[in-house]
Amino acid sequence: MSEMTPKRAIFDALNWLDERTGLFWILRRSVFHRVPRNAKWWYVFGSATMMFFTIQIVTGIVLAMFYAPSAAQAYESLVYINEQVPFGWMLRAMHGWSSNAMCLMMLVHMMQVFLHGSYKYPRELTWVAGVFLCLTTLGLAFTGQIMRWDADAYWGLGIGAAIMDRAPGIGNQLRAVMLGGPQISGATLSRFFALHVFILPGSAIALIGFHLYSVLRQGISEMPKAGEPVVPATYRKEYEERTHKTGVPFYPDAARRDMVFCGAALIVLIGIAAWFGPMGPGELPDPTIIEASPRPDGLFLWIYSALALLPPASETFLLLAVPPVAIAFLAAIPFIFNRGERAPSQRPVSVLIVVLLCTAIGVLTWLGMSSPWGPKMDAWTSTPTAVQYLQQRTPLELQGALEFQFAQCRNCHAIDDAGGQRGPDLTDVATRLSWDQLMRQIQQGGGNMPAYGKALSSSEMQALVAFLSTLDGGDLAATLPGALEQQPARDAVPQADANPAANSSR
Repeated sequence: MSEMTPKRAIFDALNWLDERTGLFWILRRSVFHRVPRNAKWWYVFGSATMMFFTIQIVTGIVLAMFYAPSAAQAYESLVYINEQVPFGWMLRAMHGWSSNAMCLMMLVHMMQVFLHGSYKYPRELTWVAGVFLCLTTLGLAFTGQIMRWDADAYWGLGIGAAIMDRAPGIGNQLRAVMLGGPQISGATLSRFFALHVFILPGSAIALIGFHLYSVLRQGISEMPKAGEPVVPATYRKEYEERTHKTGVPFYPDAARRDMVFCGAALIVLIGIAAWFGPMGPGELPDPTIIEASPRPDGLFLWIYSALALLPPASETFLLLAVPPVAIAFLAAIPFIFNRGERAPSQRPVSVLIVVLLCTAIGVLTWLGMSSPWGPKMDAWTSTPTAVQYLQQRTPLELQGALEFQFAQCRNCHAIDDAGGQRGPDLTDVATRLSWDQLMRQIQQGGGNMPAYGKALSSSEMQALVAFLSTLDGGDLAATLPGALEQQPARDAVPQADANPAANSSR
């Protein structure tokens, strides 16, 4: 009998484990499976997504040791992690920024798969798993923002609950399921904590497992070439023959590119986390503050903009109908278009769709950063009226300038680009609306403007319209008769000529 050495003991133990579990067979199959030789840098985004998800899991487990998922302590626990836990701020920064990076890589990976037609036969279910994995990833990012339990999280939940409440017949029930009751409370945070820590990560792990199994089972798609369409009757046999003849092992050939890209992405992530720090928490949630302007994280700004710009008349229908229809269409793409050319040069419609989507998301994200549709809540106290609009005015018009500020018109309307942008600029409103039209618009409202008929007295209304009737853009001589000529008793007010410069500025 040969002497049992430590090396021999370890070898025997590993053989025993492999014989009963097949663990090493799985590892060999995963690491050394053959892939097409031309699978180049386009194929690294899936591995980067996996790396960022791993960072999410590791940092999330550590953060869960310090986070208190209760409405009374969640905010303070985040402050404690930022300020008291050694490198806690860096841990939160890595967790937050890797969440955005994971979603970004996921979207880029899906775009690459769509452009290359890699969802076609026999990889239909691989694409479907990717679609639901993308939704799960976005859900993780959204619920992560709720974990901050700050003002943005509170008001974001309120907006989400209002959308749920629009569902005909079951709106109240859906809102209660989302919030854990009739309103935002501690039960709401507990519910989203369970989603963020247990349900969504578990779903993501299951979907990733199925996705990877499908990739191993069906193989990595080759770089598309014009004139080589997918024909289901012959594709699998031809693919296996090509891969056997010209393919290379995933490790080290293809894995080398994955490691280089993931290493570079990790360095960038660490740099961004160290430079920008953790995301929030922002201000404490306060339901009594109605002058709030909630805004999601950068990843969701395009969705925020799209929802804000929906036409009011069709808003409810679009909110409830478009998302499920879009998801169903995405999942159905490989079953509708499962054959034919894969090369982008032969599929111009697919290229156009990607270009339009990227452009739309970019523009909507840019709009979301400035939010021109939202009132500038402090404009009525922080944005003064320029002197040229107050010189040589009657007492009634000066009173109207004060009403313009105190009625908070400045929050939504600008004069000379100073003020809010939700409503039209009023610099030359006197050339567009008559006295009666101004009076009717203020009293009855219209469009997105509320009615002020009950908020302002008759004298305040007269003064406000009198001031607005002087806003002519500085070029009354070139305009048609408008509000200025119709202002009551204005002709009785002597016009001062002692200051021609002030008059000409009007």
